[in-house]
Amino acid sequence: MSQRRQSLDAGLLVIRVGIGCMFLKHGWPKISGGPEMWEDVGNAVATVGLQSGFVYWGFLAALSEFGGSLCLITGVLFRPAALCMTGTMAMATWMHLSGGDSFNTWSHAAEAGFVFLGLLVAGPGRYRLGRDGR
Repeated sequence: MSQRRQSLDAGLLVIRVGIGCMFLKHGWPKISGGPEMWEDVGNAVATVGLQSGFVYWGFLAALSEFGGSLCLITGVLFRPAALCMTGTMAMATWMHLSGGDSFNTWSHAAEAGFVFLGLLVAGPGRYRLGRDGR
């Protein structure tokens, strides 16, 4: 394996583990918060016209953040997790923008979304538990 490939794989590992650990911290209060928390998080879908299912959508967002983080860190089911996390961050960005929040408020979700999108495109790299890279 070339030095360039090793550097690329090591860089992907650092990004995966780093952002994954950060989102474990973001996702844990949401996934462990139960239906009240899920409803609060799920209310974001009202900004795109959905008027029901807030607990369901909130649970999916919490699962995306917490479970997706575990997938990013390990490399198992990597691309589906990165796709879900990209979508979750797109919805969070839209919610903040449509609410008139400042750049300092919505930029975190947008930045994380770009990282997840980049990881989706790049894949997990060689250093992962799952060998299929999906």
